Amino acid sequence: MNETANRKDLIVMKLLHYFITEKNYSPIILQGAEDEIWLENLSGDYAIIRIVSNYIHNDEQLNFDLFKAKRIVSKIKRKTLSFHMNVLNIYTDLGDNAHLEKMNQMDCMFLYDEQDLKKYPFIQKYFPDISNKLVFHEDGLKLFIKITNDINQKNKREAEKAESVFQKKTPWVTYILLILLVCCYVIPIFFGNYEKILNDFCLYGPYIKNYHEYYRLFTGGFLHGNLIHLLLNCYALYILGSQLESFMGKAKYLCIYIFSLFMGSLLSITFSDYASIGASGAIFGLMGSLLYFGYHYRIYLGNTLKSQIIPLIILNLLFSFFLSGIDVFAHIGGLIGGFMITMALGVKFKSTISERINGFIVTGIFAFFMIYMALFVSR
Repeated sequence: MNETANRKDLIVMKLLHYFITEKNYSPIILQGAEDEIWLENLSGDYAIIRIVSNYIHNDEQLNFDLFKAKRIVSKIKRKTLSFHMNVLNIYTDLGDNAHLEKMNQMDCMFLYDEQDLKKYPFIQKYFPDISNKLVFHEDGLKLFIKITNDINQKNKREAEKAESVFQKKTPWVTYILLILLVCCYVIPIFFGNYEKILNDFCLYGPYIKNYHEYYRLFTGGFLHGNLIHLLLNCYALYILGSQLESFMGKAKYLCIYIFSLFMGSLLSITFSDYASIGASGAIFGLMGSLLYFGYHYRIYLGNTLKSQIIPLIILNLLFSFFLSGIDVFAHIGGLIGGFMITMALGVKFKSTISERINGFIVTGIFAFFMIYMALFVSR
């Protein structure tokens, strides 16, 4: 009995060391899941790896175990807004009457020791280095100390990364943008030339296309029709902007704001000849950016994404469609622009180089297409 327990403990420790330190998996805390360890890496070939160390005697127990696992996976999918998850179940103690080859619900394997890895082609496909990585020169207490220290160091580094992303920072760029919006409203009123400023700098397609007043694509986003319009946009900018600036960093945040404003303006003049003002196109871009960021950090923000960010976007889009006097095209353009430019700029510690390159390509194509449609295609 002690030999079996030691064998299982040893193989579980080695597996944890490999998946956590080499493949960037993180433990999932689950209530009621005894004698099993759940690991997640939503960008991995297997989003979930489950290591089961309790004894399973026969097919009936194995079926019930997989049924419970599927229910837990369904909950994780809902929490993380994932439509599909590849799951790997690793069993370390199966009886002779439990037959994995009959199970086709999830990928499963029985690992008595490291030699059993060769029996499963899918393991060699997705984790070709696992056999070598499970070999240690230490044994006994020294091996336990090494594995524990390595895992603790990796978890510490991951915690430091998360803290650097979510730690509250002073949103100086947001404050500057708020000051600009207020000044662009108050100063013209103070000098009595507010109507002239609106006429000269609002977003107006015919003047942009016919007289090449391209600055209007940006200046219109800093003007507002009345005090209520200004206060509503400033409040939304403060709430969304201060969060996004903290998450993305000041330089990326400013790029997101300006690009979203630009894309919102282009879509607006593509489909509308009415004059438009307001920062709401850029603000919708911040929503799109938060959506992309939240999806990559959905382990931390899954509930916030479902209960706050997505409903906020849907409600504001509905208001845009059904309330008069609102430039719905600027909102849609800003939302798409914010999402796309965030894909190109990347999310800290999450986006790969290939994802960012693809993001730049897609965003560039979209931007050039919108410029062509807005400025060179006659309606």
